[in-house]
Amino acid sequence: MSEVPLNFWSIYQHGFARVAACTGHTVIADPHANAEAVLRQARECAQDGVAVAVFPELGLCGYSIEDLLLQDALLDEVEQAVQAVVEGSAELLPVLVVGAPLRHRNRIYNCALVVHRGRVLGVVPKSYPPNYREFYERRQIAGGDDERGGAIRIAGEAVPFGVDLLFEAADVPGLVLHAEVCEDMWVPVPPSAEAALAGATVLANLSGSPITVGRAEDRKLLCRSASSRCLAAYVYAAAGLGESTTDLSWDGQTLIYENGMLLAESDRFAVGDQYAVADVDLDLLRQERMRMGTFDDNRRTHGARTGDFRRVSFELAPPSTDLGLRRRVERFPFVPADPDRLALDCYEAYNIQVAGLQQRLAAIGGPKVVIGVSGGLDSTHALIVAARAMDRAGRPRSDILAFTLPGFATSDHTKDNAHRLMRALGVTAAELDITPTARLMLEEMGHPFASGEPVYDVTFENVQAGLRTDYLFRLANQRGGIVLGTGDLSELALGWSTYGVGDQMSHYNVNSGVPKTLIQHLIRWVISSGQFDEETGAVLAAILDTEISPELVPGEEMQSTESKIGPYALHDFTLFQVLRYGFRPSKIAFLAWHAWHDPASGAWPPGFPEAKRVAYDLADIRHWLEVFCRRFFAFAQFKRSAMPNGPKVSAGGSLSPRGDWRAPSDGNARAWLRELERFDFESAAAGR
Repeated sequence: MSEVPLNFWSIYQHGFARVAACTGHTVIADPHANAEAVLRQARECAQDGVAVAVFPELGLCGYSIEDLLLQDALLDEVEQAVQAVVEGSAELLPVLVVGAPLRHRNRIYNCALVVHRGRVLGVVPKSYPPNYREFYERRQIAGGDDERGGAIRIAGEAVPFGVDLLFEAADVPGLVLHAEVCEDMWVPVPPSAEAALAGATVLANLSGSPITVGRAEDRKLLCRSASSRCLAAYVYAAAGLGESTTDLSWDGQTLIYENGMLLAESDRFAVGDQYAVADVDLDLLRQERMRMGTFDDNRRTHGARTGDFRRVSFELAPPSTDLGLRRRVERFPFVPADPDRLALDCYEAYNIQVAGLQQRLAAIGGPKVVIGVSGGLDSTHALIVAARAMDRAGRPRSDILAFTLPGFATSDHTKDNAHRLMRALGVTAAELDITPTARLMLEEMGHPFASGEPVYDVTFENVQAGLRTDYLFRLANQRGGIVLGTGDLSELALGWSTYGVGDQMSHYNVNSGVPKTLIQHLIRWVISSGQFDEETGAVLAAILDTEISPELVPGEEMQSTESKIGPYALHDFTLFQVLRYGFRPSKIAFLAWHAWHDPASGAWPPGFPEAKRVAYDLADIRHWLEVFCRRFFAFAQFKRSAMPNGPKVSAGGSLSPRGDWRAPSDGNARAWLRELERFDFESAAAGR
C-alpha cells in the first residue's frame, strides 16, 4: 500500500475516525424499503467521510413484527435485502453495521451484519434475547452467547459468525470494531466488555428498545459506563418511528460516547432520518489503555475468553481531505465551559487544596503559615486557601503570617491590593521591602545595576525572587511557621520559577496541582459562592482584573509574563494533551486550531471577560507549541524533580515526581521538535 500524503487538516492523519449512529422511519415487514433507507443514509455518511455507520436492531424488517419473524416469505426478502445492501455498499466508504434476522441451522438469530465495500465481513448474533416485561424474543429468536468460531452462509458464501468477531481496519491504526445487540448491553458482563479487552475500540450497539419514561437516561447511563469502563467509543442506535405501536412506542435515540464523554446525540421522536456523527479519538483510547495497566491485567484474568477472538481485516481507504472536526474541543481543557460542571470542579478543587493544607498542618503539630502575598492571582488564591484551612481547623486567621515583599518594580496597584486583601481576611500582615538587601547583593556581586546601568537580566530578576523566598524561610524559622508555596502547575510545566532559594521552593504548595487558567475561575467561584465576606470579595474581584506579571523589571510598562513565555491559554491546552494523553505535537496543533481559531465558535467558560476572548492562528499555535516543547521536555524537569509536596487537583494530571509525571532531569526535546516538522505548517495555514 502506498503511503498517503500528509494533510495537516485530515482527521484520519491525526488518529481520529468518524462514526455515525443512524436511525430513521422503519417500514415494518418490508425489507426492500428498509434496505433502500439504509443505503440512502449510507450514501450520506459516505459523503461525510464516515468510517463506521451503525443502524438499529432488526432494521431490515422492523424490530416489532413478533411472529412475522417466523414467516419464510419475510425471511426470503430479508436475504434479498441483505444482498441489496451488500451490493449497494460496493463504492461506499463506511463500514455498515445493519440489523437483520437470519436463519442458521434450526433457529433464527437476531444479527448484526458488518458490511463493507460489497462484502459481508462477518455476522454477530444477539447474545441475550430478553423474555421479561414487554419482551418475548425467545419465542422466535435463539440466544447467540455460545456462538464462537463458526460460520454462516449468506448468498452461498460462508462468512464468519459468532460473538467473538473483531473487525480491524488495516489502514486506520486503532480502529477495531465490535458489535452487540440491544439487551447485550444490559447484562452484568456484556459481550462488548470481553471484546474491548480483546482489542475492540469502537463498540456498536444495534438496538430496538421501545421507549418508556426514564429509559432514555438509563440508556445514556449504560452507554457512558460501558465507554468509560472499556476505554472505548460506544455507538448506540435505537429504532424510531415506523415500528409498531400496538403496545409500545419508539424514540429513535442515538448516542456516541467516548471514554465516558458524550460526543453526539440526535433528536428523539423525530420524523425522517436522524444521525449522530462524531470523530472518535483512537489515539486517546490507545493512550488511556497503555496508561491504565489494570485494563490489560483484566484481559489476562479473562484470557480464556478474550484470547480466541477472531480478527477480520479490511481496508477502509479513508479520505485524506479536510473533513473538519466533529467533536467539541474545549479551549480550556482544565476549565469546562459548562457552568454546572465548572462550579462543581471549582468546589472540588478548592476543597482539595484546603483539606490538603489542613491535614499537613495537623500532621506536623499545627505551625503557623508564612506566605508571601504579591497581589497577583497565585498568591491570592493560596492565601484564601490558607484562610479557609484555618477556619476549618478552628484556628484564628492571625496564625497566617502574610508578608508583601516589594522590589524594584512592584506597582502601587498590586501592593495596595495585597494590603487590602490581608486586612479583609484578618491575617497577620506585614510589609518587608527587599530592595535595600537586593541592592546590596547586586553591589557585592559586581552587577552593572549597582553602578547605575539599566541592566535587567536574569540575575537581576532572580536576586529579587530568591530574596523573597529566603526571607520567608527565615521568617518561618523565627516565628514557628512553614512557608506556603504559591506557584502553579503551569509555571512548573514551563519552568517559570526561580530554582532552590526562590519561588520554586516551599514547605508545602497548595497550588502545584492547579493550572494558571483555572485559578481565575477558582477565585470567581470563591466570590460567587460567598466563601468570604463582601469586602474580601471586592478585593478579589480587583485582583482578577490585574495583568499577570512578576513585577521584577522597572519600566513604564508593566512587565508581562505572557509576552515572554507565551499565552497560558495555549500552554495549558498543550500541557493537558501532553500530560493526560501523550499526544504528538502536530495533533495538539490540530486540536488547538479547532479550539482557538474563532472566538465566536464554541462556548467560553462562564464569567470569562469579553475583552480577553482572543483567537490564535496556526502560526501562533505552532510557535508557542515549540516553546512549550523546548521548556517542558528539555529544560524544566530539574525544577520539578525537586518540587515540594502538594495535592493533586486536576484529573488532567500533576507534575509531582512522586505522582503522575516521572522524567529524567537531563532529557531533551528533539523527538517532539522533529515530530512538529512532519507537516508543512506554512502551506497548511495558506490552505485555509
